[in-house]
Amino acid sequence: MSERMNERESGRVDEAYCETPTASPEPAAGPPYAECVLCRKPTEYAESVKGITLCPVCEWQEAQRTACSG
Repeated sequence: MSERMNERESGRVDEAYCETPTASPEPAAGPPYAECVLCRKPTEYAESVKGITLCPVCEWQEAQRTACSG
């Protein structure tokens, strides 16, 4: 734990940890589809997509929440 604190204090941060994705993944051509991490409904993304996958409804709601967080 003290190692993490030393990294913060020194300003050294793992670049891969802070990296933001460049674009959304492409929708899948067909099943199997990944489950939404919030409501567990099928998404439009393939199961092989890494990271958080959201269904269109949850994705839209999440975009609204972050846009209005001010």
